[in-house]
Amino acid sequence: MKYTRLILIAATLVLVSFQSTKTNTQKWVSLFNGKNLDNWTPKIAGYKLGENFGNTFRVENGILSTRYDAYDNFKNRFGALYYNKKFTNYRLRVEYRFTGDTVAGAPSWGYQDGGIQYDCQDPKTIELNQSFPVCLEYNLLGTRASGEICANGIYVEIAGKRNTDYCTPPSIKKIIPGDQWVTAEIDVHDGKVIHYINGEEVLQFENPKYDSANAVAKKFIVAGNDVVKDGYISLQSNSHPMDFRKIEIMEY
Repeated sequence: MKYTRLILIAATLVLVSFQSTKTNTQKWVSLFNGKNLDNWTPKIAGYKLGENFGNTFRVENGILSTRYDAYDNFKNRFGALYYNKKFTNYRLRVEYRFTGDTVAGAPSWGYQDGGIQYDCQDPKTIELNQSFPVCLEYNLLGTRASGEICANGIYVEIAGKRNTDYCTPPSIKKIIPGDQWVTAEIDVHDGKVIHYINGEEVLQFENPKYDSANAVAKKFIVAGNDVVKDGYISLQSNSHPMDFRKIEIMEY
């Protein structure tokens, strides 16, 4: 009995040590160096991958911004800035704010509307005039409840049921004035996703799968396997100027 207890104690110590080591390796890593767009690639509808039309994405004074001062009219030139690495299980943390007003020709819903796209298709596979990638999106909003899930070419399960709308509002609605800095977090772990605003959980869902009814998404279903396991991260340019000052990730 004595030896059994000693073995159990020893096993517990080894497990605690392993978990501690594992936890210590999970650290926040900055994806934005505060100086330039190194490791990020723009893709704007109508332009080739890597062409930063109108200097839409820029870095000034340590802030990564989307700006439209070179646009005569928006003309549905939706775009996004993609990080050059694919991620699987992680927690993403982004600090953002809206500034100014939408550019001429912006969509009616474009005022204080932006997004963090994740589980994105490889930007190299995005077609020239494709407005949005196949992806999930944490919708950033300034006049409505931020944190809703928008799914393009992917469907998810919310409270055990498949989503029926392109965008689904958060369960907990928090409206934060667009000119304030806000912290958005996305936790992606083994098919379960949680959205947070300023540290508070506002929405959770699971089991993202490619939608075979979507012509682009259908290409990513291989041998009947439609499960979305990983993808790229990007920041949208939706017609309203935005600032981002922190973009950090912790991989599991």
